Amino acid sequence: MRKFVQFLATGIGILASVGWAQQAGPYKVLKTARVGGEGGWDYIYADVAGRRLYIPRRGSPAVAATDTRPASPAVQTRLTIYNLDTLEIVGEIAGIGGNGAAVDAKSGHGFTSSKPVSMFDTKTMTLIKTIDVGAAQPDGIYFDPFNERVYVFSHPTKDATVIDAKDGNVLGTIDLGGVPEQGVGDGKGMLYVVMQDPQGSVTTVDVKTMKAIAHYPFGDKGRCNGLALDDKNHVLFAACANSGNPPAQPAQPMMVVLSAVDGKIITSLPLAGGSDGAVFNPSTMEAFSTHGNGTLTIIKEKSPTSFEVEQNLQTMNGARTITFDSKTNHILTMSQERGPAPEPAPAGGRGGQGPAIPGSFTILVIGK
Repeated sequence: MRKFVQFLATGIGILASVGWAQQAGPYKVLKTARVGGEGGWDYIYADVAGRRLYIPRRGSPAVAATDTRPASPAVQTRLTIYNLDTLEIVGEIAGIGGNGAAVDAKSGHGFTSSKPVSMFDTKTMTLIKTIDVGAAQPDGIYFDPFNERVYVFSHPTKDATVIDAKDGNVLGTIDLGGVPEQGVGDGKGMLYVVMQDPQGSVTTVDVKTMKAIAHYPFGDKGRCNGLALDDKNHVLFAACANSGNPPAQPAQPMMVVLSAVDGKIITSLPLAGGSDGAVFNPSTMEAFSTHGNGTLTIIKEKSPTSFEVEQNLQTMNGARTITFDSKTNHILTMSQERGPAPEPAPAGGRGGQGPAIPGSFTILVIGK
C-alpha cells in the first residue's frame, strides 16, 4: 500500500483543497461509526457471506514523553472483527496484524497479509497457524473462490505467494513483473493484478498454471493502487495516482478503463484524489475509487464502451481503502481524525502528519 500524503484537514465535513468540487449525485455517507481503537491500519475487508468486517490493526511500543509530545502507551497488534450490519465489535484476535485480510467462506478459514501470514478460524476467531512466505513482504491480499486459493502480494519481490485456503499450504509464487497492489479475479480462472510502478500496468495471471500470461501497459499513467472488474463485459478499472509527466505536468489522478481481454485502453477519467482501492458493483454498473484526501469517485458504466464520472463524494480525510458489501450495495471505508500537523522543516521539506486523536477511528458506510 502506498504511503499517503499529509492531509491538513481532519474529520468529516471538511473539503480537501485538491482542485475538485463536491458533485451532486445519488450517493451519500449513510452512517459513521466511531468505533475507536488505536493502532495503524491499511485494508478493510467485508466477508459478505459471514456478515463480518475485518480490519487488521498494527501495534506499537510505548513511547516516553518528550518536551514536544506527551507519552503514549503501548498498542497491541490485533485483528478486529465487526458485525457487518451493525458495525459492533464481535471479537479480536490478539497478535494478528498485517495489512489486509481475506476469508474463504467455504472452509471457514481467514488469512492476514502479515509476515508470517496468519491463518485463523472465522467461527472461533482463533489463530490456526502462521505461514512462512520467505523473502516476501505481504501487502495486498486476495481470495479467489475459483480454486480456494489466497494470493498475497509483495512489493520488493514483485510476486504473489499462492496459499491453499483449505490447509494453509504454500503452493508456489507467481512472478508479476512489477510492484503489485490490488488483485481481482473473474471467478473462472483469470486473476488481474494492478502494478504500482511509475508506469502503470495490469498483469494477467492464469491461476490454473500459476503463470503470468499478459502485461497491459498504461503509458504515461502510473502509481496505480486500485483495481476493479466488470466481469460480464470484461472491463477493468485501474485507479492511478499519476498521469502526464510530473513534475513538468500536474499529476492528475486518473481511472484507466481497459479491456480485460486484450488490454486495449477504452478511456481515462479524472479521479478526485490519489486512489488506494477500487471496487465494482455489477448490479448498478458503477466503479468506486477511494482517496486519502477524503473523496470517493463514482464512475458509471453506461455501456461497455461508454463511461462517465457520475459523482465525487466527500467522505473523511484519510479514508483511502475500500470494501464492498454486495448484499446491501454499500461501500465501506475508514479513517481517524488527526490534530494539527507539525510545521514543515526549515529547508522546505514536507511536514509530517498530525497526531491521531485517541478514540477517533471511524468506519463509514456509503450508499444511496
